[in-house]
Order: sequence, then structure tokens, then C-alpha cells
Amino acid sequence: MKSSFFIRFLLTVSILLCFFSTLWGQYDTLDIRQSVSSRRTYAPAAVAPFHDTLFYVVAGMGPFTAQERAAKISESIRSVNRKYRIFHADSLVMFSEGGIYEIAYRDIILMTISDTDARLNGKTLTALAQEYEDIIKTAILQRYKDIKLTTILLRVFWVLFIIVAQYFLIKLVNHLFRKISGRIEKMKGTIIKTVKIKSYVLMDEKKTIAFILFLTRILRFIVIFLMLYLSVPLALSIFPATKWLANTLFGYVFRPFINIFSGIIDFIPNLIAIVVTVIVFRYIIRGLRFMAEEIDKNRLTLKGFYSDWAYPTFHIIKTLLYAFMFVVIWPYLPFSESPIFQGVSVFIGIVFTLGSSSVIGNIVSGLVLTYMRPFKIGDRIRIGDLTGNVVEKTPLVTRIRTPKNEEVTIPNSNIMTAQTFNYSESARTWGLIIHTKVGIGYETPWREVHELLIEAAKRTTNVQETPKPFILQTALDDYYVEYQLNVFIIDADKMALIYSEILQNIQDVFNEAGIELLSPHYQAHRDGSHSAIPVSYLPADYQAPPVNIKVVR
Repeated sequence: MKSSFFIRFLLTVSILLCFFSTLWGQYDTLDIRQSVSSRRTYAPAAVAPFHDTLFYVVAGMGPFTAQERAAKISESIRSVNRKYRIFHADSLVMFSEGGIYEIAYRDIILMTISDTDARLNGKTLTALAQEYEDIIKTAILQRYKDIKLTTILLRVFWVLFIIVAQYFLIKLVNHLFRKISGRIEKMKGTIIKTVKIKSYVLMDEKKTIAFILFLTRILRFIVIFLMLYLSVPLALSIFPATKWLANTLFGYVFRPFINIFSGIIDFIPNLIAIVVTVIVFRYIIRGLRFMAEEIDKNRLTLKGFYSDWAYPTFHIIKTLLYAFMFVVIWPYLPFSESPIFQGVSVFIGIVFTLGSSSVIGNIVSGLVLTYMRPFKIGDRIRIGDLTGNVVEKTPLVTRIRTPKNEEVTIPNSNIMTAQTFNYSESARTWGLIIHTKVGIGYETPWREVHELLIEAAKRTTNVQETPKPFILQTALDDYYVEYQLNVFIIDADKMALIYSEILQNIQDVFNEAGIELLSPHYQAHRDGSHSAIPVSYLPADYQAPPVNIKVVR
């Protein structure tokens, strides 16, 4: 029912279209003339008696302007079609009179051609008149052919054929898309599966099928719309009176593609220049990367250039080369001269400049740190109150992992303003000296204290025998003598463990020697006070000394 109604509707529209097109072509003498200028002008005026432009009139003649002449010529050519039912081509004649040429059909003067017309067209008067005669004759013959009943019926037939063909094409497209939709539904679980991003399920099979079917329906509507849209200008192009509208509608569809294609063709020379430039810079960067690898692996040495500078320097040069390459290819890019394109680039530059002062500061600080070489990846360092190993160096920040496995991110600009202690570099080069202090009372001979501290150092693992540990007496305090034990190590990452083991060994050796560690402010009265030495180090028969009280009278 719907199909039959659709066909009747299309037939009605086509018949009305044919009727009005024929009326427009047969009775187009009511066209609006162009406005008449009171001044002589050489602006071209089109002679278009039957919608299509036959030629242009440039010069005026006598009191008539070029526009008035073009309108008069068009009207005269149309009057032949209205006055005579049959056109005899041999009755169209050209004759010369008084230095001008005239073209006439029987008793109708169609146009007059002067020397001015010939001069402005760059031709002789006779040649221009002959050319105009041929153009007018062809146009009138084509006009009589267009308004024949057989021609009109043939055009109506082609319109009906387009409508019927469009109807069956739409049914065919719907059938094909139904087949495609059925095939898509059968692909569930085989070709079409759940869409995942790692472990996250973006769309399961049901949603994936629904999404693909949705895209298929959209594509079907687009195809049908294009078919219907193109059938309208195709039908309009059959009638001369509406051919201009058909060309306009066709242009809406094909002109963008033509412009894109012509733009691509015009861009090919620039594209070749861009590709050649990119290839040249790419091989230059490859060569620099090879040199950086050789320097980093110490297979190539340059005097005064450290191996750990290789990759940072390579990245800096690579960035500069990419920037220079972009400057070189900029004129070859599409729309590079467009004010909008240039305005956007300027806006981005302003935003980057105003919003990235701290970023630029960190980048500059990172560059300075690279060439200052205060630390390397893996070094145990201390920055302010923070101690840890360097795990990453970037142009913006440095990351440190503390002995407690805390990863700390420090901006490079902060590192530049703080003191940096590198324990690993000293340990590798000379051996790192770590030290600890103990306070022993004056009653214990200092030589014995030295021997006990040296013994504690010898018992500690990861302490170097050469150079030997040494003792410094750093203070004679009110209650004790301050001794400083110094040892050499080469593994800075084990500093915390070595410190802990040294302190344990100091306690052991002094307890074994029967010397109490009474510092820094540990005081005891020996009358009745138990020894500060752990019980396990005291003799089995140890007794605390008795209280000795003397009465003075």
C-alpha cells in the first residue's frame, strides 16, 4: 500500500515538473530585463534568450548600452520562436550596410554588429558576424527541437524511468542492508567479540553487535538520501529550462570532492618537498643516535666529553633539529599562510609562554644538572634532609627512592637551590668515610677505648680493612670524653645497615671489657647502685656494692 502511494506521488510530481518546465521554456518572454544604465559602458552583457548564454555584448551602440543591446537581441531571437512555427535555417541571413553587419530572419532584425564589437573581441567584422550567425542559428534550431512534442514526451519518459529506477534501487539497497545486518548478527561470538582495553570490558558482544547495526542503519540512510538527492538534479537536467538548477544541485555534492581532489593534486609538489626534508633530517638524527650509543658504551671517546652526557646531548640536538625541520617545512604545509592558522599558532605560543615559566625553569635546571654531573642514576645522595637513591632523571624532575622505599619527586629547580651530597661517587672514588661518636668516662684509659673501638670496626662487615679505621677524640666534656670512630666503606647503599652493625659491635666490645657506656648524661652512685653492664656480661657471683654512709660530726 505504501509502495503504490509512493509511486503515485512520484508520478504526480514528475508530471507537474514536466508541465511547468515546458511552460517555462515555451513562454519565457516575461523574463526580467537587466537594469538599464544611462551611461555607455563596456561591461560584458550576456545574450541568453533560452537560459544558456550564447555570447557576450561588450560595447553599446548609439543610445543603447551593452545591457540594453543584449536584452534586445535576446528578445529578438525569442520572437522568432514565437512568430514562426517552423524555422528555415536558410532564411537566417547576414548582410552589410553602411559599414555594419546585420543578422536577420525574414522581417526580424536579430542584431547589429559594428566595428567596435569586432575591435573589442579582437576579430574582423566579417569573422565576428559569421560567428554570431552560426551561434544564433544553432541556438534557434536547438530551441525548435526542444519544444517538439516528441522531445517533450521523451523527456517525460526519462523522468518516469528515473523515478521507477530509483524506487527499485531503494528496494534493492534495503534488501542488501537487511542481508548485511543478518550476516552481522551471525558473527556474534566468532568474528565479533567482546571489545576490551586490557582487563576493562568496553563493550560486550551484545553491545558490539548493536553498535555495528546502528552504524549500518546510518550508512543505509546516507546511501538512500544520496540516491534521492542525485535523482532530483538528474531529472531536472533533462529539461533545458531547469538545467541550471540541476548543475547547481550537482555542484553541492561534487564540488567539495573536486576541490579536495584538485587541492591534493596541487599539494603533491609541496608534499614531495616535505617528504624529502623529513627523510634527510631522519637520517641525520639516526647518525647522531649511533654516535650517542658509541659514546655511551665507551667505544668512542671524545676528550673532555663524558659518556653520561651522550644521550642528554643527543636529545637536545634532536629537539633542535626537529624544530629547525618544522621551520623548513612550514611554508609547504597546507593553510600555512591562512590568518586563522597563524592566529592559532600565535595563541598557542602566548599560552605556552605565560603558563610555563616554572616548567621552563625546571627544564633549564635539568639541563644544567646534566652537565654539572652531581649524581647519576642509582647513586645514593642526600638533598637537604632527604636521603635516597636516584631512580629517574627527567628534564623536569628527579625521582629518589628512600631506604624506606618511599619514592619522592623533586623539581629540578629545587635541586639547584639546595646542597646535594653524593655518597656513591665518594665511595667509588676514594672510599666513603662514615663515623659515629661515643662518650666514655674519664676513669677509662683512652688507649683502651681506641683499641675497643677498632675491634668493633673489625667485627663489622662491609668495612674496609685498607685504609684502616681510625679514632678521633673530638671533645673533653664535663662528664665524659667524646670519641669518634671513622671507617671506610665502598657500598653507600648499605650505610644504614653498617651504622646499625657498628653500634651493636661497640656495645658488645665495651660490655665484654667491663666498661660501662655512661654517656651522654647517664649518672650513677656507686654506693648501692647496680652496674650498667648487661647481666649476661657480669660475673656469676657479681654483687652490687653496699651502701657506704659516713657520718661526719
